[in-house]
Amino acid sequence: MAFAGTFLCLPGESAMPSTEFVAGWISGALGLVVGHPIDTVKVRLQTQSRYRGVLDCVVKTYKKETIWGFFKGMSFPVCSVAISNSLMFGSYSNALLYITGTEYKDWNNRPQNHQIFLAGCCGGVVQVYFTAPIDLIKVRLQNQTESFKRQAKLDNLQARYRGPVHCAASIFKAEGIKGLYRGSTALVLRDVPTIGLYFLTYEVLCRRMTSVGEIPGSWTMLFAGGCAGTVGWAAANPMDVIKSRLQMDGIQVVQYRGILDCISKSIKQEGFRVLCKGLTANSVRAFPVNAVTFLSFEKLLETFR
Repeated sequence: MAFAGTFLCLPGESAMPSTEFVAGWISGALGLVVGHPIDTVKVRLQTQSRYRGVLDCVVKTYKKETIWGFFKGMSFPVCSVAISNSLMFGSYSNALLYITGTEYKDWNNRPQNHQIFLAGCCGGVVQVYFTAPIDLIKVRLQNQTESFKRQAKLDNLQARYRGPVHCAASIFKAEGIKGLYRGSTALVLRDVPTIGLYFLTYEVLCRRMTSVGEIPGSWTMLFAGGCAGTVGWAAANPMDVIKSRLQMDGIQVVQYRGILDCISKSIKQEGFRVLCKGLTANSVRAFPVNAVTFLSFEKLLETFR
């Protein structure tokens, strides 16, 4: 899940769709590059029991796969982040403008908190069905600890994909279009409310840290964006664990009948602490990723205009 920023529009100005698309792609790509190594560690902690903690996962990954092991599964999200960010940005801003009955975002007439949250949820609903297959492929590739070239010798189920396209084709061939949306319900439950909370946190912090009528400064955007990402991921982590496990389910055997069954079996086997797996990695990753994404997006829009 990549949280991103809102529109920074002054009275009488609006962002052109093409400008938003370019700014969204660049800022999203920058945030993804910053956070993907930590995201890989998080996913492996959530889905594999071989690691004792964050440091153990980092050491073993580097020792076995070198630095490139932390960037597995990144190419596909980078290529698709433009559309994903554009969908979320556009849906959120248009929903907010519709709810508030305004034509542009005016820092002097800021929307109410419940309006921001609802608009954020709308943005989450629109973008999640585009990102579901991408997130599934990312998780599958991140959990592939062996090289595909060694599969014949190792016969390892974790070394079955040559890359994102081959991964998608393999899943589609085995399970059809439904397979590409494995775990999508959990993704909806994770993203929709937390994206609403994310936008709300950012707007509230910007409001508290900025004088009335002024546009938030760079440090305010960095801090508010980082805090918003951390809060959003803290709320999303329990469902993120379930989502990742459902996405990995079916590679060898099907273990879970659905979300509730996955939650029940996971808690029964590992206790309630299982819902906190990856929380440290998520929190560490969330602040810099969202700080960079927010600031770069807002500044890119300002530069383009």
